[in-house]
Amino acid sequence: MNETPHSHGTPEPRLDYVTCASPAGVHRMAYWEWGNPDNDRVLLCVHGLTRTGRDFDAMARRLSQHYRVVCPDVVGRGKSDWLINAANYVVPQYVADMVTLIARLRPNRLDWIGTSMGGLIGLGLAGTLAMSRALRPVRPGCGLQEGDALQLGKIVFNDIGPRLNFSGLERIAQYVGQPIQFDRFDQAVDYVRSVSAGFGPHDEDGWEDLTRFVFHKVDNHWVKHYDLRIAEPFAGQSEAAVQASEAILWKAYESIDTPILLVRGEQSDLFSEETAQEMLRRNAGASLYTVSNVGHAPTFRSDDQIDAVEQFLLG
Repeated sequence: MNETPHSHGTPEPRLDYVTCASPAGVHRMAYWEWGNPDNDRVLLCVHGLTRTGRDFDAMARRLSQHYRVVCPDVVGRGKSDWLINAANYVVPQYVADMVTLIARLRPNRLDWIGTSMGGLIGLGLAGTLAMSRALRPVRPGCGLQEGDALQLGKIVFNDIGPRLNFSGLERIAQYVGQPIQFDRFDQAVDYVRSVSAGFGPHDEDGWEDLTRFVFHKVDNHWVKHYDLRIAEPFAGQSEAAVQASEAILWKAYESIDTPILLVRGEQSDLFSEETAQEMLRRNAGASLYTVSNVGHAPTFRSDDQIDAVEQFLLG
């Protein structure tokens, strides 16, 4: 569990696992941890659909001075197990896994950064907590008291909101389940650069970092480091079904009574300016930071992006 040196002399995260449950059985979820393991001020950083917790390395190195930063590989990705039943690759399962992880971490304060899918998981968790508060029977002397119940602190939604642009979802669905493999790592880098152009400008080292944890080497080939079956429930969504879920997501968003930072890529095809403005209107605790020359989604690798999030979380 000790930190090990990075090739550039900077610390590397600790890798640990937590056992979670699905209707089909149990699975392990990996998580990467930065900073003092005894710090009860926790920042949970949750990645996008095909990514891993290592997406937050640059952010975590900075903020681990203040937080115990925890970056899970959502089940089916990276170092985590694959699910027995692919139908369970859905937000409710991911929310349940995060609740299990949070119970392991026992934070006194829990702040959240969610990129794309990670933001939807955060919305799902917020809605679940709000519903639990509203429906939990009051039984003095039994169970959790109000002040002991899990609460979310500050929340960053990175290029995601309750309303999704369906054409942006279709673009992502086109490549998620493709069984692509490459003979050389640089070919994998070129592939990630092509399907993730929305990440915005990065130098060659940046694109290599954005590739090395979402591809891994198996039998002399570089293959995607996630269960291709995550595409099955994702691809099965119709535009009508996506729109039908919006009311639930808006209700969850409006239930949040802590500060919110909306981060939007200026050229995003998934999170529109109109949706961002509506989110500002529908929750007085929200503020907006727009990242120029970036689409879906900002990667939090540049100083200006990290500065904006750091100022929000620590200000």
